[in-house]
Amino acid sequence: MTTKQIVLAARPKGMPVIENFEIKTIELPGIGDNEILLEAMFFSVDPYMRGRMNDAKSYAPPYEIGKPITGGVVAKVIKSNDADFKENDMVTGNLPWQERCIVTGDGLLKIDSSIAPASYYLGILGMPGLTAYFGLMDIGKPKAGETVVVSGAAGAVGMVVGQVAKLEGCRVVGIAGSDEKVKLLKDELGFDEVINYKTAADMTKAIAAACQGGVDIYFDNVGGEISDAVIGNINFHARIALCGQIALYNTTEIPTGPRLQPMLLTRSVLMQGFIIGNYQSRFAEGSRYLAKAVQEGKIKYKETVMEGFDNLPVALMGLFEGHNIGKMIVQA
Repeated sequence: MTTKQIVLAARPKGMPVIENFEIKTIELPGIGDNEILLEAMFFSVDPYMRGRMNDAKSYAPPYEIGKPITGGVVAKVIKSNDADFKENDMVTGNLPWQERCIVTGDGLLKIDSSIAPASYYLGILGMPGLTAYFGLMDIGKPKAGETVVVSGAAGAVGMVVGQVAKLEGCRVVGIAGSDEKVKLLKDELGFDEVINYKTAADMTKAIAAACQGGVDIYFDNVGGEISDAVIGNINFHARIALCGQIALYNTTEIPTGPRLQPMLLTRSVLMQGFIIGNYQSRFAEGSRYLAKAVQEGKIKYKETVMEGFDNLPVALMGLFEGHNIGKMIVQA
């Protein structure tokens, strides 16, 4: 049996380009004892993958040149020699960018597509949803009446942060990059105000106008000049959940921005970085909260689905140009 896979061909310098990826056809062996043959259905495409394309120390090891890129995948069991999995089971796990693969059951989770669409387990019921929940609830500690600002608000994490904050009684201001995204966040997802950073003449003033009582919680998905502007409006005893810095992932030089420490010091602000793995022992808590909210219609979720396995690199590159609304998914 043959299958296609996508490997890292070369490490990018700045923004990834199509030449950084290579599509190969390989032959799969027969499955051995306790092994499972999976067929991929949906692939998750996430900003953190850009960091793993660099040969740099981080919370996850870098991708290897000539080896498949890996990430979140929803797959169907085609054949199983593992008693815990049977044919046609739907599973999710950290798997290679391959149309089919042979794995053991370690790290695989069965999913129930009767609760929500299977792809949701890569989004709101997966890593992005849990990231939103724990970053907001554990670091932000929202209280009713507080003002929450979310950058990257139309992304896979940001749209969940805003809706959870609304459920907790907060006023929510989003930052996004198109009028289409602004309309979605306000009209469908219940954000109180949304700023289009691409058309705002002065972000510091725009945030001040939208947050006249200041910012109590900032969920930072982007970094850069947007975060400088938000922190310029930060309140005493505010909390900043540092989740992503997508504005800086493709820079080739370290940018120099405002020195934020005096502002954080004099206003007694907490800024804490985190990764979702920090909360692994509490995943069940977050999953229960999110699944209940989705089933009750209290949280809505959006996906951008690109068709075709070969389009995985295009989808990943599109993240850095804002092509996605909600979770970027590739359907095999």
